[in-house]
Amino acid sequence: MPASPKRTAPATARRAPKKAADPGSKPFLRFHHSQELRAKTLAVLEAVENAENATAYSGQLTELVLELTESGMDQYFLQSLKATKANFVVQQSAALGLSGVRKVMGTVIRNILGRMDDRQLRSVCGSIRRFMA
Repeated sequence: MPASPKRTAPATARRAPKKAADPGSKPFLRFHHSQELRAKTLAVLEAVENAENATAYSGQLTELVLELTESGMDQYFLQSLKATKANFVVQQSAALGLSGVRKVMGTVIRNILGRMDDRQLRSVCGSIRRFMA
């Protein structure tokens, strides 16, 4: 019986990672955002972290979280659709769907952050800083 031809793995399976991850670190995803949003993020984080009464800044932190969420969804999803040259109707449908998601998430995020105490708000800031690292 003739030996079956040797199959090779797809090219994507053979590629080595560009940079090896630290074995102790957990996987993560990040996204690029504007310099303006970065400056705003740093300003709000500093204000909350340095405030005697962090709850006074819960509204600003909420708006920041919503803006970061929108920026991330845009980069991870909408920009990806544009890059694949998806047709206009698909792009518009996706944008409309994400608009609905943002409205629902906005309500939930406002309610949750609005009820947090100083320690909890500072913890949220710490998480955001770790995402930025």
